Order: sequence, then structure tokens, then C-alpha cells
Amino acid sequence: MVYNMKTNSRLNGVIIIKKILIIEDDISIHYIIEELLKKENYITYNAYSGTEALMLLEKNKYDLILLDIMLPAISGEKIIEKVTNTPIIVLSAKASTDDKVNCLLSGASDYVTKPFDSKELLARIAVQLRQNKFNNNATLKYKDLELLDDKHTLIVCNKKINLTKTEYAILKQLLLNTNQVISKNKLLDLISDDTEDCDENSLRVHISNLRKKIKRYTNHKYIESIWGIGFKIQE
Repeated sequence: MVYNMKTNSRLNGVIIIKKILIIEDDISIHYIIEELLKKENYITYNAYSGTEALMLLEKNKYDLILLDIMLPAISGEKIIEKVTNTPIIVLSAKASTDDKVNCLLSGASDYVTKPFDSKELLARIAVQLRQNKFNNNATLKYKDLELLDDKHTLIVCNKKINLTKTEYAILKQLLLNTNQVISKNKLLDLISDDTEDCDENSLRVHISNLRKKIKRYTNHKYIESIWGIGFKIQE
């Protein structure tokens, strides 16, 4: 897959890939939105009802939600109430001030009325993603490495590798801090929420295992040891 640098953020050479959930029951409008986002190389996920949306939200995490209010079974307002820590842009034919205010006060980040202008919608999406660009669940891509968001999976030269929870947490922090040397103590602190039992000795073992897994498919030494200090991602 080719990633568009205009829409997917770059942090020290690492591409942060954005995932957008489209919740829209009108098939024609849904298709228009999906094609618009795909042209910008966003990764899109689709729900055509409130019930389907809640099922997806229970299983996955997204960088942004585009939400129609008038949905079958479960309304868009109910979806807003159940979503936390993910920006929501409401797309609705309801154009009254009261409708906009109610959605925004309920937790929506923005409100766009239908019919919408494509350029304006893309701009509003970019604003919300920029504000939320350090989403901890984003997929990270650096050279031949692609660290998938919440699946503990690493893609190396298009080959899938399963990581342990600790290996995933270590590599994620190293990628988010590319071009920086991270001390052992700082790295342990950064991964402490995910791996409470990791110490300096086990950290070296996890780093060694990560290197072995990556080395199966590439000769590039991605994780560099800085003697007496810590580790960094090698350019």
C-alpha cells in the first residue's frame, strides 16, 4: 500500500496511518465518502446502522468517526454518548442550530451539514486528525516495518510477525521516538502501563527477541544499542 504523506502524519520519519470509521446508512452517500477518503489514502471501515457501528467500536479503535445522525435501530446521538477518546464529525441533513448544539454538547467534535463540500470535509477531517495525531493506537510505518495498531502484529517486508505484548510496547515506543536515544529507565517507564513485570534484565531479552524476529526477513539492524545509555531506531 502507498501512503499519502499529506493525509497520514509523519513523526521523525515514521508514518502514522489514520483509520476512519464511516457510519452512514445511505449507500450512495456512504460510497461517495468512502471513495473520497480512499483517494486521500485513509484506511476506511464501514457501518450502515447504529447496531453495526457499536459492534465495530467494541472490537476496534479508530482515529476518527464520520457519523450520520439518522440511523436505523440506534440513532447517531446514542453512538456519540457511547464513544470516548475518538473525535466524531457529524454528517447530517439536520441543519438547525439546536441540532448542531445538541450534538456538539453531547460530545461530537464537529458538525457538517449535507450536502457537504468535499474539500471542506477533508479539511475538517485533517484538523481533527492533527489534533489527535498522537493517538496511541495508530498504525506506525517506518521503512520496511509496519506496526499494526492493536493486534500485536509487525509486518516486515510484507511478512507478518506476531509479537508479545511487551515486544509490541517496546517497538512502539522506539518508533514513536525515532532518531532519539531512549535510556533503559525511560523505556521501562514508557512501557510500564502495558508491561508491569518488565525490568532492565528482561528488557534486554525482549530487545534481543525483537531483533531475531525482524532479522528473519531483513538484514537491516533496526534496533541499535547505545552502550551505557539505551536504545534507538537505526536510520
